[in-house]
Amino acid sequence: MSTGFAISQYPDVKGVYKQLHDLIRQPIRSIKKNEMEKYLQEYFEKKCSKSKTMIAEASEYIPGGVQHNLAFNYPFPLVFTKASGAHLYDLDGNKYIDFLQAGGPTVLGSNPTNIRKKVVQLLETTGPVTGLFHEYELRLAEKIVEHMPSVQMFRMLGSGTEACMASIRVARLATKKKNIVKMGGAYHGWSDQLAYGLRLPGTRHFESHGIPKHVFKYTQEFYPNDLNALERTLKRNRWRGGTAAVILEPIGPESGTRPIDMDFNKGVRELCDKYGALLIFDEVVTAFRIGLSGAQGYYGVTPDLTVFGKVVAGGYPSAGGLGGKKEYMKYLSAGLQTGVKKALIGGTMAANPLSSAAGYYTLLEIEKQKACEKAGRAGDRITAGLQKLIKKYNLPFVAFNQGSICHLETVGTMLLEIDIKKFWKIKSTIKEAHTRKKAMEEMGAAYMAEGIVTLAGSRLYTSAADTDAVIDDALKRFERVFQKVEGV
Repeated sequence: MSTGFAISQYPDVKGVYKQLHDLIRQPIRSIKKNEMEKYLQEYFEKKCSKSKTMIAEASEYIPGGVQHNLAFNYPFPLVFTKASGAHLYDLDGNKYIDFLQAGGPTVLGSNPTNIRKKVVQLLETTGPVTGLFHEYELRLAEKIVEHMPSVQMFRMLGSGTEACMASIRVARLATKKKNIVKMGGAYHGWSDQLAYGLRLPGTRHFESHGIPKHVFKYTQEFYPNDLNALERTLKRNRWRGGTAAVILEPIGPESGTRPIDMDFNKGVRELCDKYGALLIFDEVVTAFRIGLSGAQGYYGVTPDLTVFGKVVAGGYPSAGGLGGKKEYMKYLSAGLQTGVKKALIGGTMAANPLSSAAGYYTLLEIEKQKACEKAGRAGDRITAGLQKLIKKYNLPFVAFNQGSICHLETVGTMLLEIDIKKFWKIKSTIKEAHTRKKAMEEMGAAYMAEGIVTLAGSRLYTSAADTDAVIDDALKRFERVFQKVEGV
């Protein structure tokens, strides 16, 4: 029976955590040194030489030789020249199965023809940007309001980072309170006040280089899945300026890398109501990937504000936006009229015709193809196959998924624990995380050499373009990597 959602079966959260904790208690199991050397010499050096040459040149002009945080750079970034459906092609002509999917926005698969044709038509008339209103701004907003339960109005912005920034400004204006509480380990963009408690819960400002510590005076984090910890923070804030908002990813930090209990969001909603805070769902990843009604539709929880990104522009640039109830969205009214205190936001390229049209036609196509469910079935298939391979080779690895958001943890970097009471251990824990990250890089490079592109070697986004044949091909490639792991 059709559910409209990518998630067919909710992960066994307690079981996943038990497996993950077992994984991080064991020594790191990486690719055997001689096998890694073969990958580096036989694949990267011999078959990716054009990429290597171009990246060496790029390093003279671009810091690190690459512009994007999601670019895989071990042993060097590869240069990609074509994206189509489930596949990518690099400068040297090598073909890959694409489980990065640009970091999540392409639920239909990369560069779908129907969307591209509409964008080309638009470029031939309006062009990419005018700085003035275009019909597609209205059409996209209407479509989002139609599908998202909590959204009565929508304002498009340039990125998810900008939308997160706007959401906390609106929350402070609406509640006249100061504090913002986030779930530890989550990423809500790179703005100063939200660059706090990144990757590992409890890290607070330790990974926020270049930001003065006083900026975090009104930002706190709480431990994922711990309603008691959240309530303690909300209680404490009553005497420190109040809590304007609780912001979280509804499937858990880092796209559900730390999964949350099924009823957790309902508990957060109740606490926000009890303490007079707004609930902000960061649905940059989940909106239109979990389902057309987002994670909020799946969990049956209504946030006050919803942050959009990625899928909202269908993989085209300037993907960001904020939606919510009219009483809150009035603080984002644009134009020169006065009469209400407005949150300071903007962006020359925000809501440009190109991004608005791409987003609108992407949502139509997702609707028509039931793409969320298709992508979710592909996620179920790859996860089940990975679990069988892990068992077959007696590996401590952990595979689980929330529909088309799939996790393959081989070292459990993001599951390390930070205990702020034992502050003397924090530096060594962060050092351990960097050691594990190096092992992740090697696994990711091995996947790449076998023709699989992942996000940082530990996350896979499936799309509606992933047929059973594509998934089965991918599993054969993963098996070749697993056979080369230490101890196999």
